[in-house]
Amino acid sequence: MTPADLAELLRGTAASVLADRGLDVSVLPETLTVERPRNPEHGDYATNIAMQVAKKVGTNPRELAGWIAEALTAADGIESAEIAGPGFLNIRLDKDAQGAIVVSVLEAGTSYGSGDSLAGKKINLEFVSANPTGPIHLGGTRWAAVGDALGRILSAQGGLVTREYYFNDHGAQIDRFSRSLIAAAKGEPAPEDGYAGAYIADIAASVLKQRPDVMELPADEQQETFRAIGVELMFTHIKQTLHDFGVDFDVYFHENSLFESGAVEKAVESLKGSGNLFHEDGAWWLKSTDYGDDKDRVVIKSDGNAAYIAGDIAYFQNKRARGFDLCIYMLGADHHGYIGRLKAAAAAFGDDPDTVEVLIGQMVNLVKDGTAVKMSKRAGTVITLDDLVEAIGVDASRYVMIRSSVDSSIDIDLDLWTKTSSENPVYYVQYAHARLSAIARNAADLGLSADASNLALLTVEQEGDLIRTIGEYPRVVSSAANLREPHRIARYLEELAGAYHRFYGACRILPQGDEDATDVHRARLALCAATRQVLANGLELLGVTAPEQM
Repeated sequence: MTPADLAELLRGTAASVLADRGLDVSVLPETLTVERPRNPEHGDYATNIAMQVAKKVGTNPRELAGWIAEALTAADGIESAEIAGPGFLNIRLDKDAQGAIVVSVLEAGTSYGSGDSLAGKKINLEFVSANPTGPIHLGGTRWAAVGDALGRILSAQGGLVTREYYFNDHGAQIDRFSRSLIAAAKGEPAPEDGYAGAYIADIAASVLKQRPDVMELPADEQQETFRAIGVELMFTHIKQTLHDFGVDFDVYFHENSLFESGAVEKAVESLKGSGNLFHEDGAWWLKSTDYGDDKDRVVIKSDGNAAYIAGDIAYFQNKRARGFDLCIYMLGADHHGYIGRLKAAAAAFGDDPDTVEVLIGQMVNLVKDGTAVKMSKRAGTVITLDDLVEAIGVDASRYVMIRSSVDSSIDIDLDLWTKTSSENPVYYVQYAHARLSAIARNAADLGLSADASNLALLTVEQEGDLIRTIGEYPRVVSSAANLREPHRIARYLEELAGAYHRFYGACRILPQGDEDATDVHRARLALCAATRQVLANGLELLGVTAPEQM
């Protein structure tokens, strides 16, 4: 019996109890919450359902808890249900019901933890979308790891996810990039508002190699040549870096196509026609305050050029026209204002603002020997994804970026994340999987197979704790998907690894010396196989490897 099974049983039992007493069943929440108590002496699971609904039906919480406990104890799989405090229910499963969790994992295999809460929902997940003017920096690295993990998690809940990279190839930043390449080709310092770093010189040299005549061209042709070739070279590097990081996209959408196709002009005219744009001080403004934004936004500037939001508006329309039910944008800490403006733009088109979700990621810093690391040799002014991977590897780089909520900033201690000890979270989790893999190999050498038919024999406290931790996994995946919080998976895996290591320290899994194998050994091997499967499934959702040996 998984926590989800118990919650369903508990709701059904509570509904019957209320109905039998002529009380209002509709006050019950659609899904009941059961939690694992901090103190194992309080039972396997606990719920406060009686306290939640007693007042609504005009009864005492402890009295209602008593009625539910009596009915619940009669149900299959429940060993006991006891009232605690003002009306909590502490529940213990019988050993067979608890062991069924292990069986469900072994039967489901790689699909254990998957669900259907997002079945059929078309989701556009846009992340990274770094300007093609330099290598991926740490902020982009965070979104690469978190975005890819989120895509995996949403897919695991049945979502039809399209990973999309918005290619910013229109606007002033590209002009600055081109001028920086030209300056490097001439051996001159970068323009004051330009880009510096060794990568600029490398790209400039590549442009010269492809077009030896480029410096002889008229200024406008020279600028266009450096722009076209330089952007392509930079973006090729970005895509390769992301691929090596385990991140690939289904769609690379070019911002410039929105202008060339007339989509931006069409979107602006549509808003004018609906009365959601007004003209003031020579510019056209979106009435975004009418839809909850903190201020109105300029869409067409007084010089007649489109403001950045004009492209965003047309881009949103394009996504909806492609049939996406949900558009998730993953943006950096300096883009907080985009939440209001994108939702307002959706509403201005008569669309549902909830089709727009904006996730904002906070800053990432590197620390070594207790001191902040501030400069990259390649990029000149920022630390890049390549720098981080070179320092701690792909797995650790992905894991450290994912394991914290995007709402919080991260200080990455390079010394910690290169340690081969339990202090290093990703090593701690991967080592648990490697240790389990070694046990499976050793069992095979002994001719010993796992047997899940006698799991009621697993009565040691650490065995029960490990089984219940395994049972939490589907709910964790569901929460991570619904809340858009991949860090929940990482934190869960650390908890699971801890439960496994404690089990390993308390229970002999394989027979020693001339000792004969017993049903307990075989049952423990089944528990190990289930634990290994859940660790592998969770690491897969994070895009982190599950090593067989370390």
